[in-house]
Amino acid sequence: MKALIETIVRALVDYPEDVVVTESSHENTVTYVLSVHEEDIGKVIGKQGRTIHAIRTVVYAAASDQPKRVIVQIKDKG
Repeated sequence: MKALIETIVRALVDYPEDVVVTESSHENTVTYVLSVHEEDIGKVIGKQGRTIHAIRTVVYAAASDQPKRVIVQIKDKG
């Protein structure tokens, strides 16, 4: 799943070398935290959040066979 997120996001941004996805697992959830270059945050979020929503939809569909809930977040630089 981590590789899927990295592949999608690297195609969207101007600084693909700065894309980092970290994974943390808890009892019922797996959280993927996406970190990108400061200038690329807007591209990943998209207008009215449409791009990140589409990324989440693809990831949730790919993880539908897993028993754990999957969460995709963008790391806040502030």
